[in-house]
Amino acid sequence: MTETNRIEYKRELSNGLEKEVIAFLNYREGGIIYIGIDKEGSTYGLADADGDQLKIKDRLKNNVRPSALGLFDIVSEERDGKNVLKIIVASGPEKPYHLKKYGMSEKGCFIRLGSAAEPMPQKMIEELFAKRTRNSISKIRAGRQDLSFSQLKIYYEESGHSLGKAFAKNLELLTEDGEFNYAGYLLADKNNTSIKVAKYSGTTRTDLIESNEYGHECLVKTTKQVIDKIAVENRTTTKITAKQRQQANLWNPIALREAIINAFVHNDYTNEITPKFEVFSDRIDITSSGGLPEGLSRQEFFEGFSVPRNKELMRIFKDLELVEQLGSGIPRILEYYGKESFSFSENFLRMTFMTKATAIKKGDVKDSQIDSVTGGVTGGVTGGVTDEVIDATATLTKRQKEVLKLITTNPFITYNEIAEALSINVSAVGKHITAIKNKGVLIRHGGTQGYWEITLNKN
Repeated sequence: MTETNRIEYKRELSNGLEKEVIAFLNYREGGIIYIGIDKEGSTYGLADADGDQLKIKDRLKNNVRPSALGLFDIVSEERDGKNVLKIIVASGPEKPYHLKKYGMSEKGCFIRLGSAAEPMPQKMIEELFAKRTRNSISKIRAGRQDLSFSQLKIYYEESGHSLGKAFAKNLELLTEDGEFNYAGYLLADKNNTSIKVAKYSGTTRTDLIESNEYGHECLVKTTKQVIDKIAVENRTTTKITAKQRQQANLWNPIALREAIINAFVHNDYTNEITPKFEVFSDRIDITSSGGLPEGLSRQEFFEGFSVPRNKELMRIFKDLELVEQLGSGIPRILEYYGKESFSFSENFLRMTFMTKATAIKKGDVKDSQIDSVTGGVTGGVTGGVTDEVIDATATLTKRQKEVLKLITTNPFITYNEIAEALSINVSAVGKHITAIKNKGVLIRHGGTQGYWEITLNKN
């Protein structure tokens, strides 16, 4: 493993970290920094990875300008039995990024050249500043300033966070003049943002049979409502074969969820056009405003290079664990659907997922790809575990058995759904899940957008 134009190694957390991050922010592809690996690619590990992670967040928050919040992600990994940190840096939309201490000068601005961070020439600094994105939701003043955020605060509390009095400033929901910006407006309890979910009887838009409108409230709540609505539409189909009875959803649940969230987070709201969701008899169309971000090619898009259009929304969706990590959404969709499912124009991006029967008929999606997560989910993921098997497991408490039974019925169930079903709080669910996992009978696949695997029969 060697350093490249997109990969930087550091044996330990050093004073030069900000320079490397700034270089990747100013680079059109972003990049990845590993802490705990030397220049030759040998793993040294970190004695206090958790402590270093907190230091990195604090340093990047205070020493980099414009704000890089929402543009980097820190992931703890294990290499050769040692802990290392992986910092994923997106290409920033407000170049040139610079060290706060030195401002927009050759001493403060850096760019990635080959496998090194080099000082940025003054001419490039001036050219990038001239092209800096001004028309962004963070810079647009909200049309109304009497905004409240009780819904957003509840979502943060459910995720184990709390929002203090300065939350609007910390989450970058204010303009430079201290007024609420358009990002704040989208996340407020009340707004005029309308999201449509339409359903048609056939394959064209001529016969509308159902039209649902969501929105006019916190964008996080609206996103969850759309996810729930389309999950209802993602019904299970059954196919009887000579060997067994096979069940599968119309669309892959993991890819579908990623696509919905991607449409909300990366939509261009500056023109007041919102994402659109349309269900047809043979497919689902998910359309968001805004084409590819400036400077990002289609190949880079498919490879997961991240250029967040709305870094404020990205940060909040990551805080609330709706987004797992930067650049993970599109590659995850591509695990189940081909590149032909994406269509681009100058002003729009559309994702089209054919229903399973249609996709198999046209050869767009392999049957095994879908069955691996959907059709085989009841028997394969839960391992064929029955309520009787769970009840007979002496190492589990009564509440832990109740949690496992819910998972057998829905391997994609969330903490909130378990809490609601059992009438307990989310933090209690987390403790039960941790206890069950520590007993070696439950595994989580795919992070926050993944699914549960019960390994009770394997022990």
